[in-house]
Amino acid sequence: MASPFSRLRVGAVVAGAFLSGIVLTAAFDLTPFGYAQQTGGTARPPASEVRPLAETGNAFVAIAEHVTPAVVSIRAETDPREAPAGQRRNLPPGWEDFFRQFGGPPQRGPRQSSGSGFIVSPDGYIMTNNHVVEDADRLTVRLNDGRTFDAKVIGRDPDTDVAVIKIDGKGLPVVAFGDDTKLRVGEWVVAIGNPLGLDFTVTAGIVSAKGRSVTDVQLPAQGDAGYQIVDLIQTDAAINPGNSGGPLVNIRGEVIGINNAIASQTGYFAGYGFAIPITLARDVMEDLIQHGRVRRAVIGVSVTEVTPDDAGAAGLKEIHGALVGDYSDPDSPAKRAGIQPNDVIVAVDGKPVDRVSMLQRLIRAHEPGETVTIDVMRYGDRKSFKVRLGEAPSTSTVAANAPAREEPQNGSSAEKLGIVVQPTSAELARVRRADSLPPGLLVTEVEPGGPAYQRLTPGRDVITEVVHPAEKPIRTAQDLRGVLADMKSGQYLSLGVVDFPTGQHRIVNLKVGG
Repeated sequence: MASPFSRLRVGAVVAGAFLSGIVLTAAFDLTPFGYAQQTGGTARPPASEVRPLAETGNAFVAIAEHVTPAVVSIRAETDPREAPAGQRRNLPPGWEDFFRQFGGPPQRGPRQSSGSGFIVSPDGYIMTNNHVVEDADRLTVRLNDGRTFDAKVIGRDPDTDVAVIKIDGKGLPVVAFGDDTKLRVGEWVVAIGNPLGLDFTVTAGIVSAKGRSVTDVQLPAQGDAGYQIVDLIQTDAAINPGNSGGPLVNIRGEVIGINNAIASQTGYFAGYGFAIPITLARDVMEDLIQHGRVRRAVIGVSVTEVTPDDAGAAGLKEIHGALVGDYSDPDSPAKRAGIQPNDVIVAVDGKPVDRVSMLQRLIRAHEPGETVTIDVMRYGDRKSFKVRLGEAPSTSTVAANAPAREEPQNGSSAEKLGIVVQPTSAELARVRRADSLPPGLLVTEVEPGGPAYQRLTPGRDVITEVVHPAEKPIRTAQDLRGVLADMKSGQYLSLGVVDFPTGQHRIVNLKVGG
């Protein structure tokens, strides 16, 4: 048994070691002793955390100092002019209200509006949005240093909402271009512009998403819907009216987009802003300067995103690619090459196509007249075609949607597809107030949750043929039931469909129900 003296000696050693540890720890600042007890204070972050935050802040400062001198404020003025009642010059339906709150083109009476832009050449070429300068009779550009210039429009492209204007100058500050194709979701970005009358404002955020389209964000299509942008950059950097045409900049100070839209019920920033990718905008700019118009390469088909049913019908193991719809014209480059409606485009020149926006990017990288190799999946077979690219028309039309009308009764049910159909006729065309209807079956009802739900539109879509597994024209409900009778649940049926108000043809793939 240890003596009292021995126990006292051991206790003294332990106490001394404990006190020495406290002193040593405090000396090396290893433990923020007592910080949690400081009244009204918080624990001090380690220096290793403070330094990166300071470096990030300095990066934003450097971006603002480097890019802002090349950002401009644009004032557009228009004189009073006559216009037909209920119409706007060169403005597709639905955009007037949107642009009114977003600092866009002037109304019919005298009006001033404002937006942003950025200088891309020392002699004064400036990129901005089409809707900032459209219809303007006079443009005034103001630089960050206070200088003002009169500007002229070099060219506009409503389809991409890109415009190029010019001021007379020498040695002007310019921006540097980045590569938005390498941009990743989550990267820091900075928006610079003149929102809400506040000149040269800088806001920061991240890339929230890529590959957004105007339909994804429920904004009205501009220009020709067939050539609308489907790969907008989404950001949570604050964008407000007046930011239109300003640059979206990456952390290296390079412009990777043109700010052009917000998704908001109030007309002010609500967490979602969108920018046109700079690779697209730069191509448009170069065409406008060199050719006075945009030379847009096309393969001559409409395309949509691939659904699970489309992938199954094509024989794809994964859902990717771009589904071919109707040909754009009888002499379509894709048609001449052998590509067919319902093919799924999976690669261009060996580069994989994961969705429509990637196909758009790959085709846009070429000039009209060039030849590309396009790989498609067709009912389980992979095929390759050489396509000589055509040029998109420079003008476009907007098709009106016919209102729905009450249908005559006696529709027939196609239960395996979850639809009710009715043969088209002169009487049905009269009820629908249409000049004529294509021969086939008008879809009058679609069962919620059924195979055709959200794939076929009642009152608009006419089934004209079965494309696969057998080619057969459809004229009566019995024709359709005869095809379905030979099909088992889970098999895929490809239908030729016409949206009769527009005349647009497409193929719809459906998985047959039980």
